[in-house]
Amino acid sequence: MVTIKDLYKSYGKLEVLKGINLSFERGKITAIVGPNGSGKTTLMKCILGLVHFNKGKILIDSNDVSSNFNYRELIGYMPQIGRYPENLKAIEIIKLIIELSNNRKPVNLDYLIDLFNFQPHLNKFVKNLSGGTIQKLSAILAFLFDSKLYILDEPTAGLDPIATVDIKNLITKKREEGATFAVVSHQLTEVESFADNLVFILEGKIVIDSPIKDFITTTGKQNLEEAVIDFLKVQN
Repeated sequence: MVTIKDLYKSYGKLEVLKGINLSFERGKITAIVGPNGSGKTTLMKCILGLVHFNKGKILIDSNDVSSNFNYRELIGYMPQIGRYPENLKAIEIIKLIIELSNNRKPVNLDYLIDLFNFQPHLNKFVKNLSGGTIQKLSAILAFLFDSKLYILDEPTAGLDPIATVDIKNLITKKREEGATFAVVSHQLTEVESFADNLVFILEGKIVIDSPIKDFITTTGKQNLEEAVIDFLKVQN
């Protein structure tokens, strides 16, 4: 589904991505994990075309993203922090996204509004929404269309426990329907509960790229958190 080859990205003298080689398997959930500043979000923004990389290739369904921006129609994106015009109502943001998406049919809208109990917030201005409610709005926008690929950056950050479970179940449901996921997270215990594969980025390089179950078995630990900590200790 997604293939990344020898990807480099620098901001001035700061080298953020240092030769990333990675594939996201079709129909699988890949968790992108690492400390702050490791390059996780930059990598996702390179895939989305929001950041221009210095060197390398990104292929989606074998198509080079540098030569055709239409691939973005295949992607549902949820940013870590959604920033929307504060003078618009939530329903106006949703309608705007539909219009900007060439009027693609929002097949999941009613379902998503019910799932996240968002009906009471539709006619509120963005400036009056709490951080958790804005996160729910971002989730609705990300899953508004039936996409082949979903890129979710810290999707449960700021959500209450019920909404956290709801979005995890939604991710699992979409995966069962054949969608591919790249989920950025800091929470190893969280991604272990729903992801298939783990990619751990450290200082711009991939240090772990493995199916989660295989990685835990190889380290002989009881869970993913223990396995990663043990691996990193050995590396140091």
